[in-house]
Amino acid sequence: MTRKRTRTATTPERLHFFARHSYFLLLACFSILAIFTSPVLGRDAPKPQRHAVIFGTVWGPDDRALAGVEVKVRRASDRKARWDVYSTRRGEFEVVVPAGHADYVVWAVTKHYKLPNGKHLQSSPEVTVHIDNDERADTGLHLK
Repeated sequence: MTRKRTRTATTPERLHFFARHSYFLLLACFSILAIFTSPVLGRDAPKPQRHAVIFGTVWGPDDRALAGVEVKVRRASDRKARWDVYSTRRGEFEVVVPAGHADYVVWAVTKHYKLPNGKHLQSSPEVTVHIDNDERADTGLHLK
């Protein structure tokens, strides 16, 4: 019994045609990629903006750090607070302000804050912080 040979639908000429043209397709893709990415590579990186940091801790009447206290910051020349943050679980807060020569007023808002023993805290006195340039200024707010 003789077996019939199966014929394939693809001939060697067609395989050769696609193999030859795939190099041109690959070359075209890389050239298009190079054209579109060259303006992105030529740009200068944006300069980071300079800033200063006001860092502080909120202390309670028993000289322990207080968490969750609202801290407001404003420039000394302004009337309303511009920055509003809350103290962390370690009583710390951090406010990023623009660099430059300026005075800032920092205070704690204790209107809605109650100690675990049920007592309300008195508002803290306003603390003035002076910033000369891009620096870090440390301060503390002692509540009564």
